[in-house]
Amino acid sequence: MKIFYDGQIYADQTTGGINRYFTNIITRLPEDAQPTLTASYRSNKGYYPTHPNLRLQEFPQFRPYRIANSIREYYLRWLNEGRSFDIFHPTYYFLFSGEAFSQTRHPLVITVYDMIHELFADYMDAAATVRAKQVAIQAADVIICISESTKNDLLTYFPSLESKIVITHLASEFSSDWAYGTEIVPDRPYFLYVGSRAKAYKNFETLLIAFAKAASVKSDLLLCVVGASFNAEEQQQIAELNLIDRIQHYHYASDTHLAKLYRCSIAFVYPSLYEGFGIPPLEAMACGTVVVAANSSSIPEVVGDAGILFEPKAVEYLADILLDLIDAPSKRERLIAQGFERSQQFSWDETAAKTLEVYKSL
Repeated sequence: MKIFYDGQIYADQTTGGINRYFTNIITRLPEDAQPTLTASYRSNKGYYPTHPNLRLQEFPQFRPYRIANSIREYYLRWLNEGRSFDIFHPTYYFLFSGEAFSQTRHPLVITVYDMIHELFADYMDAAATVRAKQVAIQAADVIICISESTKNDLLTYFPSLESKIVITHLASEFSSDWAYGTEIVPDRPYFLYVGSRAKAYKNFETLLIAFAKAASVKSDLLLCVVGASFNAEEQQQIAELNLIDRIQHYHYASDTHLAKLYRCSIAFVYPSLYEGFGIPPLEAMACGTVVVAANSSSIPEVVGDAGILFEPKAVEYLADILLDLIDAPSKRERLIAQGFERSQQFSWDETAAKTLEVYKSL
């Protein structure tokens, strides 16, 4: 089977859930599969898939960008001129090759990760992505959704597409074996937040306010944050909440460092209002900590009854949960055990196998 992957996401993301998703799928294809992936020389090669038959088409980035686009599009079309592929599975809704989906001559699989751009259009400049996604899914022969929640959201906008949809859950490769390295972690009790905070739906403000209430009771408590630098608005809020000395920030953590941060935390807190799937709770459960997460979108589908779910704007309730966990070792041990068992129910092998079934169906 010959599968063509347009690698737009590898140029757009240094790391991220989508390129991990494709890397895990491609790496797990059968040995007789023949995958082709287009990508950019500036892509992070550490997240490329490995496969004995992988044909990698890397293209350099030139300036000016408009001319570079034209050269790249011509070059990639020339490379694949006359080549026959059994399946075309782009990594995003924009094609690195610059082609229109209407020009696709091969059976087309599109993965829909979430409906964030549609549901939170007021908070982001998403018109181009919304239009591109609509074109892609309308052209698709099969649409893969990464959760039941994402499927339901997609059907709200496109009810006629239900017969095309297949669900394949994501997974995490994180292991508790990674969590015992020499990396530095806070030397005081801490709760952990990981990931983007830039979008309003991430709901980081609710966590800050709830943590401030908990920290006013427990003087040695820290909030550990992994991700981008705090912006001016966040810095102001942190100062107003008297949390300047109560937050430990890591701009970046390797997978093994992050695994240790998960394991050593009191709990991992995931307050997001919306996720298409949400891999971090799986990572946290696999590494041996409690997950405290918002009861919204796909998150309950991932966490199940193995974590503590809260209404995403319930500040007082979240503060009470944090305080309760500090002095409840037996409760934490029970939730950690349940979380680890839950994390084992999601497997990249299963994700890849279900994706391969989709390919074979076409």
